[in-house]
Amino acid sequence: MLLRVRVTLPDRPGALGQVARTLGVSGADIVQVVVLERRGGRAVDDFTVLWPGASRVERLLEGLAAVPGVRVDGLWSVAGAPVAGSLDAQLLAQVASNPAAGIGTLVDAVPALLAADWAVALAVPPDWADRRSGGAAVVYASWQAPEPLTVPEVTPLRARPLAGPGGARYAVAPFERAGLVMLAARVQSDLLPPASFHATEVDHLAQLVRAAAVVLGDRLELIGTPPVGVAPLS
Repeated sequence: MLLRVRVTLPDRPGALGQVARTLGVSGADIVQVVVLERRGGRAVDDFTVLWPGASRVERLLEGLAAVPGVRVDGLWSVAGAPVAGSLDAQLLAQVASNPAAGIGTLVDAVPALLAADWAVALAVPPDWADRRSGGAAVVYASWQAPEPLTVPEVTPLRARPLAGPGGARYAVAPFERAGLVMLAARVQSDLLPPASFHATEVDHLAQLVRAAAVVLGDRLELIGTPPVGVAPLS
């Protein structure tokens, strides 16, 4: 199975190599490494690894815990290695080539982009925060989204990470038109709680969503007015 491992480690020569060697000795085959942050002598890296399904994941955690200065911030299963940001242009081209299916194309791509479990585009009534409207409407949900679907309160509409019940983690990014918002989710697994969405990931999602809003233009005004369909989590 594929796992996503987020670690904080010293930002010094050799530290990344130590983590990579430890992953290898533990039985993990590294598929991808993404550097999320380098600041104050520390780095935050995401490793996508192929892990033998029969092996106990505790072995991997114990190995990393033995590396000086290394902290595991999250460990969760993923369907595939997140797509490189350079492919965003290709995704936006797909959205532009078929605007009628543009929202669906974008939502379906987000879980792979952010190592998320599912994503959904919501139309949020202006009075949702006051609980007068009864909830937000699902415009489109990726196939991985649970049914019935409950979502955290996303107002005020601004790009940010959110924490939910049961260890769930969310990223919110508004389209800045018609009350539409993209929500990506990582849910609790039988491993560790998934890592929160890093600021770099939230910014990536926000930029992609804003670009898609420019491409889709006035079409979003029609998309953003469906009947209300989903209640927020209390």
